[in-house]
Amino acid sequence: MCPVRYPSAMRRLVNELSKLPSIGEKSAVRLAYHLISTDERDVGLLASSISGCRESIRFCNTCYFLAESQKCEICSDPSRDESKVCVVEKPADVIAIERSGGYDGVYHVLHGLWSPLRGVGPSNTKVQELLERASLKHGTDSPISEVVVATGTTVEGDATALYIATALSEMGIETFRIAQGLPKGGELEFADDVTLTHAIQGRRRL
Repeated sequence: MCPVRYPSAMRRLVNELSKLPSIGEKSAVRLAYHLISTDERDVGLLASSISGCRESIRFCNTCYFLAESQKCEICSDPSRDESKVCVVEKPADVIAIERSGGYDGVYHVLHGLWSPLRGVGPSNTKVQELLERASLKHGTDSPISEVVVATGTTVEGDATALYIATALSEMGIETFRIAQGLPKGGELEFADDVTLTHAIQGRRRL
């Protein structure tokens, strides 16, 4: 990938950096040059942070968002409305919605979308865990009364939303699709705060 003129150690570093999302070869070279040019202590802190994050971060046992214990900070927050569950594809989507400040419920992260053409079915995501979560809450003092499916407005996102809505309707749970404040084919994590707030507040029943 890298030109031969770079030392082998730098070529290896650039190759690894290029594997990161949205990082092409040119960006990887700039990052690699910065790392070898910056203070050794800062590089050590970065390496330690990466290693520590990899060792300590896990998925929340309830919603599958990022956590350092069995429950994430959102699920542990008593001020959140547990009767409302917002379903998203990936952890970055939770961060995007939280940044907008327009939602006070809890979440469920699917870690993937239903995509039959790519051989990805509901069993390859956390959809079943969502249904089990809703079933366990059904008939309790604090049941889930509303689910907002906030997957991206793609074919896979729409198919996943419809699958979830069909399954939850049998439990009498109202299911809404995030309002079309997002461009068709758009990704949630790249939307601006105002668009996300309007999309959440203008949700519609599936």
